[in-house]
Amino acid sequence: MPNTSARPKHGRRARRRRRVDPARDQLVSSSLESAQQCLLNQDYGTAFVHYLLVLNLAPVFKDFAQDSFRFTLFKWAEELDSVGRIQELFDCYEQALEIFPADEVILNSMGEHLFRMGFRDEAAGHFHKALKLKPDYPEARENFYRVANWLVERWHFLMLNDHGRNRKYQQAIQKAVQNGCNTVLDIGTGTGILGMCAKKAGAAEVYACELSKTMYELACEVVAANGMEGSIKILHKKSLEMEVPTDIPHRVSLVVTETVDAGLFGEGIIESLIHAWHHLLLPPKRGEGEFREDCTTGRVIPAGATVFCMAVECLEIRRHHRLCAAEVGGLSMAAARELRSPVSCSSEQDDSTEPYTTERLSRLPGGYRELTEPFTALTIDFNNVLELEGLSSREVREIRLPVTLEGELDALAVWFQLHLDEENSLSTGPQEDTCWEQAIYPVHSAMSFVLKPRDELIVEVSCRDAYLRLCCVAVLRDGHKIYLDERVDFQNSGQPIPNPNPEVELCSALACLQTSQSDSEDFCMLECSEMALLNNQDYHQSFCIALNKLISGLKVKSQNLNTGGTAMSAVDSRLLYVLDVSEGFSLLSLIAAHQGQVKAYSSVEKTKQQNVLRRLAHSNNISEQHLEFWLNHTEDERGVLQRPSREKLWSAIILDCVETCGLVRQKLMEKASLARFLLEEGGHIFPEKIVVYGMLVESDTLLLESAVQGREPTLGFNIAPFINQFTVPVHVFLDFSTLECRHLSEALELFVLDLMDANANYTEREVMVEAISGGRITAIPFWYQIHLDQNISVSTLSRNSHWKQAAVVLQEPLQVQARDWIRLAVKLHKSTISISAHIDNTPVQMD
Repeated sequence: MPNTSARPKHGRRARRRRRVDPARDQLVSSSLESAQQCLLNQDYGTAFVHYLLVLNLAPVFKDFAQDSFRFTLFKWAEELDSVGRIQELFDCYEQALEIFPADEVILNSMGEHLFRMGFRDEAAGHFHKALKLKPDYPEARENFYRVANWLVERWHFLMLNDHGRNRKYQQAIQKAVQNGCNTVLDIGTGTGILGMCAKKAGAAEVYACELSKTMYELACEVVAANGMEGSIKILHKKSLEMEVPTDIPHRVSLVVTETVDAGLFGEGIIESLIHAWHHLLLPPKRGEGEFREDCTTGRVIPAGATVFCMAVECLEIRRHHRLCAAEVGGLSMAAARELRSPVSCSSEQDDSTEPYTTERLSRLPGGYRELTEPFTALTIDFNNVLELEGLSSREVREIRLPVTLEGELDALAVWFQLHLDEENSLSTGPQEDTCWEQAIYPVHSAMSFVLKPRDELIVEVSCRDAYLRLCCVAVLRDGHKIYLDERVDFQNSGQPIPNPNPEVELCSALACLQTSQSDSEDFCMLECSEMALLNNQDYHQSFCIALNKLISGLKVKSQNLNTGGTAMSAVDSRLLYVLDVSEGFSLLSLIAAHQGQVKAYSSVEKTKQQNVLRRLAHSNNISEQHLEFWLNHTEDERGVLQRPSREKLWSAIILDCVETCGLVRQKLMEKASLARFLLEEGGHIFPEKIVVYGMLVESDTLLLESAVQGREPTLGFNIAPFINQFTVPVHVFLDFSTLECRHLSEALELFVLDLMDANANYTEREVMVEAISGGRITAIPFWYQIHLDQNISVSTLSRNSHWKQAAVVLQEPLQVQARDWIRLAVKLHKSTISISAHIDNTPVQMD
């Protein structure tokens, strides 16, 4: 037996020396030299191959070549991405990670590519690995926070914090198991909570499936931590792909699921249950009089649902789904034809549209008005397979809904009551204290329509493609049927409205004669946020004034430079160049061109949207030579910031600075830095400065939406530590005006971003603020004042803003008293704002 306590004998057997191979060493040396030469020549593909050869043959060079290898990989990946060679790009990253498996920079970079391609689960995995390797790596942390919002949506936290919902599901499952349903399948298990409820209730066998890789891995961790790893089998699989006996040994007596969205059927519950009844569940009871034990029959929790609907007036919904203004930024919009949001139940619906969107009605800015009483739109029995199978082929049902209140028809709001069993049900109604939002079916009529008491609104209800579809088709008024897709005078019983502006009507007609497009070409689809932007009158008017001031000044300057004479006409005709690099659909290039003597470049990419801008230019007397589409001239979207031509510089560059969700756009300051070098003397970046404002608040709502709260286990299960790994410190898409909170301070300036003066910028700042009331500081909502120039600015907090707000949620609430001073440490890394807070009542030196 060896002596395990003996000290190793150093020197007796030295480590075997590597066998000298002159040919191999020569190959490594020449390849390394070739890699470096190719790198100098910007031949990144060849350089990458040489580096792979060197590092595979001679790992000893890893430390020496790591930085150069990374640089080569990233440059080669950019080239592959630009020409669409995506598989080769990912192959290169896989090869790189074989050599450097613990390189957090490469892992993060691959995650970025995966996320851009739509592989969110895989991207999150790479960001998470990078953070485990280097927890203080800011790029990976920022990326992980962004992707976490996609992977573990905020409603997971709300649902786990909804104690009433949890208890009712637990009671229904417990009752079913006690009545004999001892084999259970949890479809779409999420955190695994419903499957664990079944096991805790005494089920003999429990199976679960989850399609999301992230949630599957999370469920496995949660189940193991609760001591049920061997008694609950979790499959990373779609239930539609499951079979007996391949995935589960036999049919089960109970399926539990909550694969429902605000529109009830949007997560595919109908298809899942039809498949389950045919392949995974025991047969149902045939009738009330059948006396068969529950262990020999199948059933579903929830047992069914009732869907309710009402018509509403809501300005916030209206401005996100249809154009509300005849003129925007001095431009007549008549020639735009029909602009639609992608939310529609129309017959022309395609893959780019959705039948409904979702909102929490109780938190919509400006509120809403109920124009009708709620009515029952549909009932469904999830335990009746014939009813499930016949849902999509049901005849369109027409409902006549009495109008009870005068108002503009903007949408149908839909919610449901989920019947878990005979005793337990959940309501998603707008008046309920629930984690659910409501489904919104916006009205897309060409003009607004005012409903009046004694009107009857005709609504069609159908379930084509197993989606619930509701469409307002007409109004009955004084015996006349008025169809909502016609332009009608709702003050005069359905007579057509004469256009009050004959010149606009003529321009629109002429624009329509320009092409021979089909009816399907007469509309253009804009994202809901783009539609809200288009309806933001203050924003466009502010830009119009600021652009006019800049361009007028540059024109005067040009004239003053040539007061002597002969070349005056040439100078007067000198074009000013304006570049708008706004994301998505933007009118700012047209507003610039409308000033005269301006050639404007738009970054709008989509053909239909470009056609809208061309029609608007023509109808507003803007020469087609004065509007160009910049991305049509650039090979790569990343090269958008460059000179208009070799001899020219820009008079103005318009940057898109704030995302709709309330965050600063990524790489904004890098773009601003490049833009400054592309401006002519006297040129301007719009906006020139962004000031970040914030406020201390106490808000339980933000806490509930950000993490599982409390120290007590959820229904007795340890879930919070696992799902709270996906807690992000910044809450986005926030409506601060309707947030349930207490203000604990006045608004204060947190940070300034100067896009025109790089020397004025900083990365961190400390701010002192006095508490005006006692309470717990749980979050710091923030918004922006966007300064176009020294005198003109717009706020992202204004009533008609198309932007939402964001909030930093503190890791631990801070208890304060009135008149306490709180020191805030504010940091900005790229586009991510972080804030920490502590009480500091030392005397404050005020400026």
